[in-house]
Amino acid sequence: MSRKFAVAAALLAVLALGTASAVPAQRVLVVEDTQTGETYLTVPIENGTTVALEYTHSVEKTRVYDGYTVDGDQLVMTRMEFESYGWGLPSRANVTRENGTFVYDPPGSLTRLTVAPGSVAGHRLHVGNRTYDLVALTDERSVDIHVTQRSALAAAIHLLDP
Repeated sequence: MSRKFAVAAALLAVLALGTASAVPAQRVLVVEDTQTGETYLTVPIENGTTVALEYTHSVEKTRVYDGYTVDGDQLVMTRMEFESYGWGLPSRANVTRENGTFVYDPPGSLTRLTVAPGSVAGHRLHVGNRTYDLVALTDERSVDIHVTQRSALAAAIHLLDP
């Protein structure tokens, strides 16, 4: 009788693991090394979460803010703020001025955002109300930022991983 019980319990455990690994538990924002795929950061998010990059423009030495909103697996561009026009900034965009800052609603969305964090720019990543220092987090290595689904099993393993 105990052998049948052990086999049944093992079968149930395998089925539970299979089910847990297949059920999407949550959507997460992932920051991973562009070349190696090493994960630097995984943050739970929901549709509507604001994700933003904030940095100092390397030539102009002024603040730049690129804002996105999570929509499924997309990062929808929703806001750009900059304090002066310089290389790479939208010189022909329809901007407004708010408290001395140029503001504009850029078109488009991305599934993957590649960033090369640098100490001069001081890249910071805002996810909801949390801020992460991308320079310190990545040791100035280029990263891809994207949204993905994480299964219940992967979420449980992540909680156990120091």
